[in-house]
Amino acid sequence: METLQFVIKIAVSAILVAVISEIAKRHSLFAAVTASLPIISILVLIFLYIETKDLARISQFSHQIFWLVLPSLAFFLLLPIFIKSGSGFWAGMGAASVLTATLYFGVVHLIKIMN
Repeated sequence: METLQFVIKIAVSAILVAVISEIAKRHSLFAAVTASLPIISILVLIFLYIETKDLARISQFSHQIFWLVLPSLAFFLLLPIFIKSGSGFWAGMGAASVLTATLYFGVVHLIKIMN
């Protein structure tokens, strides 16, 4: 049963990525709205509940997601800035990723201090 659940998780995640990337080719705003929805987080919360029924863990996980969404927003602000400044896609992606990762480490450190 665990293997089937794992395969379902992989299939659902892969389908979401494939569908959203196909939508983005035709309608970037609709794809952006779809991608910005917390679909994966909601699915993880559902799977976590089904598999553990641990409400304290789910509550903690949800709270941590909230704080970690904040540094991820920086990526979506930085990437277009780097691209518009002439860095190109790959260099912009790399720079935005490095800066976002740095923010993640800072927020993870703050979460550990708060707990």
